[in-house]
Amino acid sequence: MSNGLSQALQLVAGLSILVTLHEFGHFYFARRFKTKVEKFYLFFDFFFPFSNIFNFALFKKKIGDTEYGIGWFPFGGYVKIAGMVDESMDKEALAKPPEPWEFRSKKPYERLLIMLGGIMMNVLVAIFIYAIVFGVWGESFMPLKAATYGISVDSTGESIGLKNGDFIKNVDGEPVTRFNDVIIKIVLHKEDGTIGLVRDGKDTVIHIPFGTIQKISKAGKSSRGYIISPRIPAVVDSVAPNTAAAKIGLQRGDSFVSINGMSAGFYDQFEKLKRENYEKSMHIVFLRHGVLDSANVVLAKDSALGFHAYSYNRYFSPETVKYNPIQAVGKGFTYAYDRFVFYIAQFKLMGSKEVKVSDSLGGFGTLASMYAPVFDLHDFLMWTAFISIALAFMNLLPIPGLDGGYVFFLLFEMVTGKKVSDKVMEVTTTIGLVLLVGLLLYSNYLDVIRHFFNK
Repeated sequence: MSNGLSQALQLVAGLSILVTLHEFGHFYFARRFKTKVEKFYLFFDFFFPFSNIFNFALFKKKIGDTEYGIGWFPFGGYVKIAGMVDESMDKEALAKPPEPWEFRSKKPYERLLIMLGGIMMNVLVAIFIYAIVFGVWGESFMPLKAATYGISVDSTGESIGLKNGDFIKNVDGEPVTRFNDVIIKIVLHKEDGTIGLVRDGKDTVIHIPFGTIQKISKAGKSSRGYIISPRIPAVVDSVAPNTAAAKIGLQRGDSFVSINGMSAGFYDQFEKLKRENYEKSMHIVFLRHGVLDSANVVLAKDSALGFHAYSYNRYFSPETVKYNPIQAVGKGFTYAYDRFVFYIAQFKLMGSKEVKVSDSLGGFGTLASMYAPVFDLHDFLMWTAFISIALAFMNLLPIPGLDGGYVFFLLFEMVTGKKVSDKVMEVTTTIGLVLLVGLLLYSNYLDVIRHFFNK
């Protein structure tokens, strides 16, 4: 199975679970308040958002008053609650006087809970998944202090002022203790953001330049963009046969010292000097069993020497925090809250001067790329929980057609005592759904452009 197919299947599985549980949240409160639910569907049994086009289901079965099914249009899902203006746009039913079992006959607070049920379920699902993950696997992370050789940066890292060998201490004056938090904190930096670090043994403060967020965003969409990583020594782990490394006799454990008299003790130094000396004679000095040795080699442009260096795992051991069942539940709550706050902060960036909307949006391809190329249960659960948080937030936005749109109208009714007319609901919901479909098409168009043109 290809990596792309594996990621796509994971996304389909994750979204199917989340959409079903989201709709169950609406279903639960509707039944709780004795409201008739006519349909409960994963995916749509019509050409969304046009409720009267291509109406058919891949599977359906009626149990009691509710028809359960799987639609043919693989986008989201829905519950059709009697007497409610929704995706189905059943205007004939709405033209009749309200019945006691219909949504429009219920008290405002009951209708509010029915509409919030999906969002509440997404949040609870995220908390539950995080609690399971932390209870089973614990929480593993690499302390920033474990990067004893400092950091290694790519061109994006260099462009924002970082250098190989820097030791990062804080961002915006706030200490950073985990390596993976560095980029997150830089992305969410204040308007006059700074990075505190130690460079060449001296405390230094650099200002985060305008355009940093956009650069990091683009690097994150590229398979080549690691931005920063722990710096590691250039030590041979294995040598590939019939390569330049094999011909000059490199062996496992050989530690590089210099290339043409320039220091190459770290892997980033070695790679830089190798690129600068393609098609030239390179005098390589290395240390073997405490004794200096050397060799000369000429490499063709863009070719490899033919060895694998020791991996990060040889130098850095992650810390793991274990949680008992009660602690895991507590951690699930706090972590879900942190992810929610983080997602809101990311969302706010879309309105900043520094970030283009086209660089921030992504469709199904972007979502699928979050998952590991090879299925890993821990990774699958963590990303699915995060998407659940994202779905909760997006559905809370006061946009007609989303749960938040209905909530907005209900809160207006509860505050003013005036119910929004069905006609207004119909028109605004139609407009909202069309805009949502347009946004969906645009975001997936951007994914296609990025994939084929690497933009």
